[in-house]
Amino acid sequence: MKNRKLFAAAAVVLVLIAVFAGVWFAARPATSEGAKTITVEVVHRDARSKTFTYHTDKEYLGEVLQAEGLVKGEPGDYGLYITEVDGESAVFETDGAYWSFYQGGEYANQSVDQTPINDGDAFSLVYTVG
Repeated sequence: MKNRKLFAAAAVVLVLIAVFAGVWFAARPATSEGAKTITVEVVHRDARSKTFTYHTDKEYLGEVLQAEGLVKGEPGDYGLYITEVDGESAVFETDGAYWSFYQGGEYANQSVDQTPINDGDAFSLVYTVG
């Protein structure tokens, strides 16, 4: 008799767990392409501008830009040194050209791979000489 009550209580608990799990799965927020949307403006040598929009769950900008193939670079003492953006190379040793990095319209003081991203952030990579 005592065992029957124990089994009945255990069955009720299991049913309640299953019901709550079902409700939670049905009511949870739908997933999307990415929780954060960011924009990256690229200004090329000829002043031509292109804007890229990314939806991501990644934490750092460098992860997104490299995964999307927008930038190529080399690891350096201060983070990723960008050598190519959107297929265009900047070779400092040749003509003093490099890719300037801006966050929210201001010159960034860290590399792209050290820059955390938040929903709605806007970045720029600008071909710069000198």
